[in-house]
Amino acid sequence: MEIKEPSQEEIDLKYNEILRHAKRGGYFLNPDEQFAKDLVKGLIINDERYGFEACPCRLVLGEKELNLDIVCPCYYRDDDITEYGCCYCGLYVNEDILNGEKPVTAIPERRDLKSRGKDTGAPVAASSAGNLPYPVYRCNVCGYLCARNKPPEKCPVCGADQKRFDLFMR
Repeated sequence: MEIKEPSQEEIDLKYNEILRHAKRGGYFLNPDEQFAKDLVKGLIINDERYGFEACPCRLVLGEKELNLDIVCPCYYRDDDITEYGCCYCGLYVNEDILNGEKPVTAIPERRDLKSRGKDTGAPVAASSAGNLPYPVYRCNVCGYLCARNKPPEKCPVCGADQKRFDLFMR
């Protein structure tokens, strides 16, 4: 199967779509727009190649179900941004990197390739509130709830700082 090269118009449309979603969710894209658009081009190519937008910086192994953890934005994005300031491929960054206060650096891979085929590494849906895969945090300003390892840097609803989040449920 021959993969066609996406046009600049396709890349720009997809980039703007991702940018809108990022802003709505309180995320930022890499300030190097050409770098970010090159990653977006990889997402478009992977969508045509595999049928889903796999991270262009990771190896796709087998069926989609075994790769759900690396469909962009990947399951590792939030932890990577919290710990390193950017996601694995560098498409999503924190505010320090956006403002040029911190450089984008290489970060270690969180994905466990040894377990591919056994477990996707994705969180498993809990059957009861006492067994959640992630803690739930609540924004004290607007009430927004999010389930993740740490609260977001900024609330995607009201823009409140991370300090305004409290642990709501474990």
